[in-house]
Amino acid sequence: MIIAWVLSLLVLFSSLVACLERLSAIEIIGTNSVVESGKRFIASEKALLQCEQHLSQIALLENSACHIRSVGKHLWLISSIEKPHLEILVHLDENTNQVSRLNWRQQFE
Repeated sequence: MIIAWVLSLLVLFSSLVACLERLSAIEIIGTNSVVESGKRFIASEKALLQCEQHLSQIALLENSACHIRSVGKHLWLISSIEKPHLEILVHLDENTNQVSRLNWRQQFE
């Protein structure tokens, strides 16, 4: 009787260890995903910032990391090519070539 009780405790502990190992692996995968997503988000924001800074020289931009299109009176919509897709709306003052950001959003698919 005692042997059966001890064996049941060993099985219980081994299943507990297996469950903890699975949870630890899932936590590591989740943490790595968050870090990678953060890096991609920062890279997309840097690409947008670069396109925003060089908006007045739109004809000179080659192999741009963003899509740039006009949406009205001195308003430009700039969106990143890489994922995550970020999009900003900016106003370009043609007299001073100064760009001011009006809106920001993330495009979801």
